[in-house]
Amino acid sequence: MSHPIKYDKILDALQKLLEQKNLQTISVSEIAQTAGIGKGSIYYYFSSKNAIFEALVERNYKKPLQVAKTLAKQTEVAPFTRLAMIFQACRSSSSAFLSRESSAAESSTPASAQEKALLHQKYINHLITELKPELTEIIRQGIENGEIHFEHPAALAEIVLIVLTVKLDNTLIPSSKENIEETIRGLISLLEKGTGNPPGSLNFLIS
Repeated sequence: MSHPIKYDKILDALQKLLEQKNLQTISVSEIAQTAGIGKGSIYYYFSSKNAIFEALVERNYKKPLQVAKTLAKQTEVAPFTRLAMIFQACRSSSSAFLSRESSAAESSTPASAQEKALLHQKYINHLITELKPELTEIIRQGIENGEIHFEHPAALAEIVLIVLTVKLDNTLIPSSKENIEETIRGLISLLEKGTGNPPGSLNFLIS
């Protein structure tokens, strides 16, 4: 569903301000001024500043969520192939987000550690919450087809998403690129053992 131009202008304005200031110090009036619209227009679309931020989070991760929702319906594609495509979509979105944060870190008023933790927590929570039903459905289909051997698809989906998002976000547990790759490979190994796939057969998930 497409949104009105003003809606996207509001999100663009908050995104721009977040590259310069902490979320807590940004006012609705400032967002309106940056967007070039009246303050009243803000409240036509959003009930609060937090609502604007939630919508921004949703927009920033729109691509992997769209990929997941589409893949969940493509039953002719092997479950693990669909998982690999979701992994790549998550990687791309996380890389884009981290690039924006690197730019923000160079500004004159970078966000505090507490502020960054809050922002990342919201991103991670949104991604896991929205992707879990789609990933669960893909795993469930794999179980029905005999390609995945596991009794708890929702639990497996949550485990995969928690590890994947936390490591790719790289904020809660800062790690080197090598360590992140090692953790993801460990996740792949557990997936292979837990789903009855031979060692190395799921390495393409992180290719």
